[in-house]
This record gives sequence, structure tokens and C-alpha cells, in this order.
Amino acid sequence: MRSLLFASLAALACEPNASARASQLASAGAPPQTAQAEPPPAPQPQIPDTVRRADTTIVRGLYVLRWAAQSPARMMKLIAIADSTEVNALVIDIKDEFGLNYKSSDTLVARNAGTAGTIPNLRAMIDTMKAHGVIPIARIVVFKDSVAARLNPQHTIRKADGGVWRDKEGLAWVSAYDPKIWEYNIRVAEDMARAGFAEIQFDYIRFPEPYPSLPKQVFPTANGRSKQHALAEFLRTACPRVRALGAKCTIDVFGLTTTVPGALEIGQHWESLSPHVDVMLPMTYPSHYPRGAFGIARPNAEPYRVNHIAIKRARERDEKLGITDPGHVRAWLQAFSLPRMVPKYGPRELEEQKRAIYDAGYDSWILWNPGSRYETFMPGFEKTTESRRKRPDAPVTPPPVAAPAAEVKGA
Repeated sequence: MRSLLFASLAALACEPNASARASQLASAGAPPQTAQAEPPPAPQPQIPDTVRRADTTIVRGLYVLRWAAQSPARMMKLIAIADSTEVNALVIDIKDEFGLNYKSSDTLVARNAGTAGTIPNLRAMIDTMKAHGVIPIARIVVFKDSVAARLNPQHTIRKADGGVWRDKEGLAWVSAYDPKIWEYNIRVAEDMARAGFAEIQFDYIRFPEPYPSLPKQVFPTANGRSKQHALAEFLRTACPRVRALGAKCTIDVFGLTTTVPGALEIGQHWESLSPHVDVMLPMTYPSHYPRGAFGIARPNAEPYRVNHIAIKRARERDEKLGITDPGHVRAWLQAFSLPRMVPKYGPRELEEQKRAIYDAGYDSWILWNPGSRYETFMPGFEKTTESRRKRPDAPVTPPPVAAPAAEVKGA
């Protein structure tokens, strides 16, 4: 990949049931007892919050890369977009492949900070977002972490000869099987929940692609577990701790996860992950689907059809799991153009993607632009945040397919 008052949006962690009443002793024939005040009830053990957060909140957001989040001027421009449009959330890079984007007082976390700078005043930024009615969402890149891999080589994916495995970019990845890596990322998430983020959005909840041209990936701590089992186990561990601090627990997944029946080679499998999180965010960028996907010759040229098919399938798979929350699926939409691909994306393509989401029965989405530049797309925004989702059984009318640029008369 390539993510109104705040108080009313952040759900509180579930409280344990009240303690049972103390029983009265009433033995027949027992001598009378002197009345005494009842002792206070014993404290109840904290019950882990493993329940998904069903939520009807409409979330329409923009991704904010680390460098934009570090700039107060850029942040105010993004907040200004939210002030004047339907946008009501910002997804802030808090931990990415460059390390942390904040300063932590937790020594385990701080030692993996990296050297790419930090947001100058995180709490002030969050407070400003809240004051403008903007939902703050913390994006945390989990297993593609070159900083933690460099500082903790014993927790990386290995090669058969014992060396550190590297991807096509030459980057090492930490192992998704490693509980110490889990703990590090969960502590980052807890830091952000305490700081006031309404949602913790885990990204790169996956393994790297096992390209045949690269060495085989070796996982010393796998202990026979499948990749999908490891990812689900991480979420079963992380999400209760996130929810206990009042934040939602959400994850980004590949767009293909909604339509491929089994697990992808990177370990993502819809049915294994969806029940454990409050929101699934599939990255259904039309440009990322191969030619011929869904019977579409050029997926990039048909943003409505690609998103409608992908998100409708996500809803169907959720329904089979008994998940019918209107906010449980929130797609990442394409707000960028890839070189040599037509059409170039602008307001029209954004509107088609949005309509596909609504026709599939959902209301929420997030835009991804790698530079966090959204001015070009603003004509595609509505002025206010209104529900647009249709009933799943409502008829839909897909837009006409635009001719490729080379086929347009006069091109």
C-alpha cells in the first residue's frame, strides 16, 4: 500500500459486570449475630475487551504522510479541507518504514525511533483536530519495519543460510511470528490510544511477497503455524489492549483479500482477520488489479466496477460470518495516478469510486495519495457528511465505460 465532537466518537472500553451481592448467612437455629457493616465488594478482575466495536459513524478521511504531519502549515491545510467538505478524518503516519513519528517515554519503544524526525507537538495536533471535528486515526506500519529490523536483527525474517532476508528494495522485515515484535507494536498502539487517537489502524499486517527471484523466507519462531494463523493471533493479542484504552482496532489489507477465497501468499485471509477487528480497510485501488481482473480488460479505467465488485464481495463474506455492521468495511480509494496508465485520476474517478462504495452498502472511505496532496480531487467532495449508502438489494446503474485515451477522437 500504498491510509462533531471527538468525545462522541471514541467508544469506551467495555466495563466488567457489577460484582455479585454478598450472600446473607441464615443458618436455622444459629445464635443471633451482632450487626456489622458489610465489607466493600472485592475488586473484579479486568475482562479483556475482545468484542468488535459495532459503529455507525461515517468516516471519510485522508491519508497524511509523516512529513506532512510534521508540518503545522500542511496540517492546517488538510484540516481546512475537512472544514469545508465531507472529509471528517485524517489518518496520520505514526510509525512507518522510517520508524516512529513521535517521541515515546517507553524505553522499549523509544530505542526503535529512527532518525526521520517527529511530529513537533503530537497532543496539540490531536487537540486541534478534535476542535475542528476531525477524527484522529493513527496509522502504524507493523511488519515492514526496516528500523526495528536493523536494530533487532535477531527478530527478522531469515534466509536458509541464516542470513537476514531482504525484499526487492533491499529492506529487511521483522517476523510476524515473533511475540517481541508484537509487543513493541502494541506498545506503540497503546501510546497513541492514550494520546487521544480514536482509532489505531495497523498497516502491513502481512508477510512480504515471496517472489521466486528472492531467497526463500525462513521463520525460526513459526513453530508450525500458518501465516494467516500468526496474523490472526497478533490481532487477538493487540486489539483487546487497544480497546481497553478506548480506541478502535482496525487493519489495512490488500484489495484482493476481498475476492480471493483462500489466504494470499502474504498471509491475509478475510475470514481469519475480519472477526477480530472493528474495521477492515481493503486497498481497492483499480490501478493495482491486473488486466482481466473481474473480466475487466483495463481495471484502472473502470473505478466504479472494480470497487463495487470488490466491496460487495467483502460485504457478502462478512455476512456469512454474521458481521453486518455498516461501518465494518471502509475502503481505501485511489487518489493518485500511476505512470503510463490512463485515465489519470481526478474528481470524476473519485466520484465513481465513492458511488461504488455506497452502492455496495457502505458509507465510509479513506483516500490514499502518497504525497497527501488532495487539492486536485476537491471538486469530487461533497460539502457535508451525509449518508449515501444504499440497501444491499437496491438496483445500481454502473457508469458508461470511458474509452482509452488513445482511442478518444483527436487524442
